[in-house]
Amino acid sequence: MKRVAAIVGAGLIGRAWAMVFARAGWQARLFDSAPAQLAAAQGLIASSLAEQEKAGVVGDAAAVAARVSISQRLDDAVAGAQWVQENLPEHVDVKREAFRAIDAIADQDAIVASSTSGIRASMFTQDLPGRARCLVAHPVNPPHLIPVVELSGAPWTSSAIIERAHAVMSGIGQVPIVVKREIEGFILNRLQGALLNEAMRLVGEGYVSPEDVDKTVADGLGLRWSFMGPFATIELNAPGGVVDYCARYSGIYRALAANPPSADVWDAANVARVAAGLGKPLDDAERARRMEWRDQRLLALSSHKAARAKD
Repeated sequence: MKRVAAIVGAGLIGRAWAMVFARAGWQARLFDSAPAQLAAAQGLIASSLAEQEKAGVVGDAAAVAARVSISQRLDDAVAGAQWVQENLPEHVDVKREAFRAIDAIADQDAIVASSTSGIRASMFTQDLPGRARCLVAHPVNPPHLIPVVELSGAPWTSSAIIERAHAVMSGIGQVPIVVKREIEGFILNRLQGALLNEAMRLVGEGYVSPEDVDKTVADGLGLRWSFMGPFATIELNAPGGVVDYCARYSGIYRALAANPPSADVWDAANVARVAAGLGKPLDDAERARRMEWRDQRLLALSSHKAARAKD
């Protein structure tokens, strides 16, 4: 049976999802209500796939690109698809409207997922006839280079749908994790938020420069975290494993938790202090150059991890 994914929204995340599905042999139908964005999508996808082929992540970029098609109407994209991925702006009203339209069109057994970064599925699926097949499948930017996907259902999402979604994501080369109960921000952003809160505090209160915080992560924590999570890390950091680590070091972490920031680290004054430490803001050209550099580094890391997957 031909496997079809409908990608609703042809921005950065939507284009990445189209590549992810197409790389795995699916037909990816891309729809967007903005004609200019839709018109640019295939060229941008072809260019990215060519870079992935150079890095060895994709075997035949042209063949993958050929599996991505443009749909001018939502109905044409969604009808007959086994998976529908919504990638629209982060506004709950936008999500509700989109899911209402998709639910009316999609096949009864299709999975309907949102790429939202933090809106709980229950906030935009409650009144849908097909709400049991709806969930969040939150990727990490850029999804075609960073494979983690957070699967978070509403209280009424079928457990069978979560299982099928997990199987689909694994089958297309992503790394799904299951959020067992709905929570704001899901898992990744809550972990990222904890680190950012402390980084904003340390820079804003004058303990360290933004540059040295970035070095601490890129050349310290990030090296381990690129292939080991926090629990796997501490398992190796004490002779008796996690229990031993907690016995040795929990006092330090309790003391840190008992010393919260004295003010809101996200207020305008603190943000200004952090921004001043970062120096002149990037212009559009420099931002684009750095994003390209980031993606090249991620491609190299992806290639390395794929080669070492069986170690």
